[in-house]
Amino acid sequence: MNSVVTTLTDDAKHQDHSAKAYSMTQLCDEFGLTPRALRFYEQRKLLAPLRRGATRVFTHRDRARLQLVLRGKRFGFTLTEIREMLDMYDAPGGKEQQLRTALPRLQLQLKELQKEHEELGQVLVELEATCQELPAAMDQLAD
Repeated sequence: MNSVVTTLTDDAKHQDHSAKAYSMTQLCDEFGLTPRALRFYEQRKLLAPLRRGATRVFTHRDRARLQLVLRGKRFGFTLTEIREMLDMYDAPGGKEQQLRTALPRLQLQLKELQKEHEELGQVLVELEATCQELPAAMDQLAD
């Protein structure tokens, strides 16, 4: 997905994926996940695969939601926050409401990550300085 926010129907507008189905193995291989992770996302109501007997069958919608879940995790959102944003698509206002809600959340998360990045930069400078000072301190102990 190239855009920051991709709604669930954007891909479907360009191609008919309604007949495409994915097995658990296919999604696990594609996204580097374990079956346990997919079952966990299903349990948390982030994915809703169809059932054919005991077999889970994932739709294009499930695959798109999984992409968004993983992106949201990379951005530092909780699974609850991700589910809230995804579920807005089906609520009144749909795509527009989803985008209006996502933008301020993304902007806030960006500010928080930038702050963490700055703090981490300071820690790295201090750690590098300490690593450079320790050999001299060790040499003094040896004398």
